[in-house]
Amino acid sequence: MTEQISEILSTPTLLVILVFLIFVSAFFSASETALMAINRYRLKHASKTNATARLVSQLLTRPDRLLTVVLIGNSFANIAAASIATIVGVRLFGEIGALYATGLVAVIVLLFAEITPKIIASQKPELISYLSVRPLFLTIKALFPLVWVANILSNGLLYIMGVKHYKKTLDILTMDELRTMVNEAGALIPTQHKSMLTSILDLDNITVEDIMITRSEIVGIDLQDDDNTLLEKIRSSQHTLLPIYRDDIDDIYGVIHMRDLTHYLTDHTFSKPMLLELAEKPYFVPEGTHLHTQLFNFQRTKNRFGLVVDEYGDILGLVTLADILEEIVGEFTTDVQDTSRITPQQDGTYLVDGTINIRYINQTMKWDLPITNAKTLSGAIIEYLELIPTANTCVLLNNYPIEVILVQDNIIRSCKIGKCLMTDSN
Repeated sequence: MTEQISEILSTPTLLVILVFLIFVSAFFSASETALMAINRYRLKHASKTNATARLVSQLLTRPDRLLTVVLIGNSFANIAAASIATIVGVRLFGEIGALYATGLVAVIVLLFAEITPKIIASQKPELISYLSVRPLFLTIKALFPLVWVANILSNGLLYIMGVKHYKKTLDILTMDELRTMVNEAGALIPTQHKSMLTSILDLDNITVEDIMITRSEIVGIDLQDDDNTLLEKIRSSQHTLLPIYRDDIDDIYGVIHMRDLTHYLTDHTFSKPMLLELAEKPYFVPEGTHLHTQLFNFQRTKNRFGLVVDEYGDILGLVTLADILEEIVGEFTTDVQDTSRITPQQDGTYLVDGTINIRYINQTMKWDLPITNAKTLSGAIIEYLELIPTANTCVLLNNYPIEVILVQDNIIRSCKIGKCLMTDSN
């Protein structure tokens, strides 16, 4: 066959064919790299309006067929190029020309049909994919019998080796992978939006205990108080929803909305029976409930306020819809009570309320205090020491020096926290 070609075609014609075969090999190499490197999610979005993108998506639904036709085309082009180069080499240099031709073609194929096209395709996968998709479809149709046989043989071999047939998994992303995509989006997504998106993904890892107002910090209406005390507490309250209880928060009657009291406060008809009549049934949230679940539950039940209870029914704290939304968008309200809970001192330390939530401290101060089973600073210190400390006790949590200032009712009420002491291990 080689001798017949040598006799029929002239040397210039063979050189033209050789160059053409190098371009064919480069085409298949670039197409393979581009189609494998193209962003599937951007392609899926473009497919809604772009016919070429839809063709690319259709081609990628059968990667086994795509790879088969690419390998057949590439192999044919490279083998034919080597054969023609051998003929030209023998014509020009005699028998030794075959050796020269083999080495030269190997270098040319490597540089111009493999490395360079693949580098270009990896940098511009969409452009190359769109340009190559129609020629590839025509090639698949032209070589269909050969591609069909090759697929049957390869799939049979894979079956013998215990490899299952290809299943489409390109559109499946784990939460961690999605979080990485958002973080790596760069300037495509504004920093504020990126923070909100990652916060939404993190809702699955945060429970109501992480953001709740602890039991000792709950502000409510105690029916044991006299009317004047109740009126003063209601008028000075910074909250729109208040729990109503008798003596102890576990003996709760309901929840009152401040807007429902406006009329009674202005016409001086306020009374405890009126409070009980206006109170709504309390809504309870089991401990351990993840924020994404609780957000859905608030939406489903039309509640904005829930009391967190443990397995025995004891109230641990309260969580509001606003607390969950602030985990997503950041703080959008001003809590008068929180303005003095972290107070900077002249010596560079901070005076911190021991009952404050550790997540709130870390988010507000950009610190890295440990979050374990304990949710408050007091609980974290007690858990670390495995005892209730006395005043002036000092501990080191995650390289943050902490001095206990005040302990009351077995709760650390006040601490002084210094700047993080960076160690060599960090």
